[in-house]
Amino acid sequence: MAGRGSTGRRGAGADGKGAVASARRPEVRLPPLVAYAGEGLEPDGDYDGVRFEETELADASGPGARFMDCELRGCGLDRAELVRARFVDSVLTGVRGVGTDLSEASLRDVEIVDARLGGAQLHGAVLERVLVRGGKIDYLNLRRARLKDVVFEGCVLSEPDFGGAHLVRVEFRDCVLRRADLSAVRMESVDLRTVAELDIARGVERLAGAVISPSQLMELAPAFAAQIGVRVEA
Repeated sequence: MAGRGSTGRRGAGADGKGAVASARRPEVRLPPLVAYAGEGLEPDGDYDGVRFEETELADASGPGARFMDCELRGCGLDRAELVRARFVDSVLTGVRGVGTDLSEASLRDVEIVDARLGGAQLHGAVLERVLVRGGKIDYLNLRRARLKDVVFEGCVLSEPDFGGAHLVRVEFRDCVLRRADLSAVRMESVDLRTVAELDIARGVERLAGAVISPSQLMELAPAFAAQIGVRVEA
């Protein structure tokens, strides 16, 4: 499964001053895979070229595990402990679960497709060249995470927490961003222009470094006014 390479995208300014740096998408090309025949996961386990097909990994304990050139398809991840796990050149399709713990994990060149997750813990995680396409993720915890070249596309993020995170070249394309917490977030070249629903619960003042559309500016105007103490009355 291959992603698309990066291309320059211009904003409103024809002179290039409004240019928005595009995220570099992952280019995942999986080799022939071997079906996983084990049970659960092992702490610091090493999984190379493995396909997890409909594998039930609820309550599995695999802190520090490494997944290289792997595919996880239709797997249950309820309460799976994957603290400091590493996913490289891998695809996760149709994974589901509540309370999956990926805190301080590392994801590089990873595609996450049609995930159904609730309360996923990725605080302190590092995401680089990651595509999250389709699906729905509730209460995603990305506090103090580092995201570089990450694309959220056609997905629903309900009450995501980006508190203290650092976002560089992150795109939210045709997705729903509902009740987002942007407290203390840092942004560089973050593209929000095509977000279908942009609802910021906290941290609207932290949008410096992001690009929004004129219609989004109008929708956010009351929040901006409140932030600087302006009263708007008819």
